[in-house]
Amino acid sequence: MATKLDGKALSEKIRADLKERLHQQSNEKGLPIPFLTTMQVGEDLPSTVYIRAKQRACEEIGFGFRHYKLPEETTMDELCKAVTEVNNDPTVHGLLVQSPLPSHLDEIEVQRMVAPEKDVDCFHPENVGMLYIGRPRFQPCTAGGIIELLLAYGYDPAGKRVVIIGRSVIVGRPLALMMMLKARGGNATVTVCHSRTTDIPAITRQADILVPAVGITEMIKGDWVKEGVIVVDVGINRVPDATKKRGYRLVGDAAFNEIEPKAEAIAPVPGGVGPMTVAILTGNVMRAAGYDVGS
Repeated sequence: MATKLDGKALSEKIRADLKERLHQQSNEKGLPIPFLTTMQVGEDLPSTVYIRAKQRACEEIGFGFRHYKLPEETTMDELCKAVTEVNNDPTVHGLLVQSPLPSHLDEIEVQRMVAPEKDVDCFHPENVGMLYIGRPRFQPCTAGGIIELLLAYGYDPAGKRVVIIGRSVIVGRPLALMMMLKARGGNATVTVCHSRTTDIPAITRQADILVPAVGITEMIKGDWVKEGVIVVDVGINRVPDATKKRGYRLVGDAAFNEIEPKAEAIAPVPGGVGPMTVAILTGNVMRAAGYDVGS
């Protein structure tokens, strides 16, 4: 039976540690209470769910939190004005503009609007560049969560063959970079597969650590992996299920029931990477407010 990489349990430990650090350092150093502002444009349901999770985590630790929900028809000029107001507010330490945005808004330009020192998602070009040279201001939230989950269970990527499926700016690219760096959680040999890669199964069978992050329901089959593989599934896909109150269940990009018997360890969906993403975000907000949150 594969070890379950329980991101929910680990994220609870991380939040408890951050809460203790907040109490101690705010008293000893007179640091301000960290404050996160989120913005959402439109009515995307998964975005609403994610923001609620972030709000709960902030409130549990003791952060300030504010959410702005803007109408679908918000223009770039209107969004820029809202972002600028938050950038200029010294009481706000972190600003997150929730993706995806409506198609008429330029996500890259929006990411550039956010002040780099408040960019707790680590999307601003300045922060991406700092990550590239190995001097990160913040951890990319999902990529950082994956690495912390692996390390917590004793699976150091150093010297391992890591295969990442997906090259998005949110997961695939930052994770590949972090795992290549000469740093904690790095020093791996990394291969990135994507939509133009030929014979992906031949590549995934070589992986010591496999990270599927494409959003295709159970794309990775049991015969795509070798015995003893470690799988960190990032995919979140909805499958209709009349037995569930919501009418659907969540599954990953990996066929869990096929892969679990062969794997040494596997992060499930849900309960694996998702909670870790929020945990890393809260750590970034504390960093932005001047706190020491450890490695």
